[in-house]
Amino acid sequence: MKSNGDQMSDDRKSKGSQDRSRINTSEDYEVRYWSKKFGVSADELKAAVKKVGSSAAAVEKELVK
Repeated sequence: MKSNGDQMSDDRKSKGSQDRSRINTSEDYEVRYWSKKFGVSADELKAAVKKVGSSAAAVEKELVK
């Protein structure tokens, strides 16, 4: 494990591009964020992630249909 201050992508304080490009439906705060961002319910978001994977771009494309 590196000790140079690298943070894992699921760290709430880390706002790096990895956090914004993937949706982790196991984290309630991410489900709330992405549901609000896309204007859908948590169940709709989870169904889209299950169908197309965790890529935020792919989920957005699926939800915009």
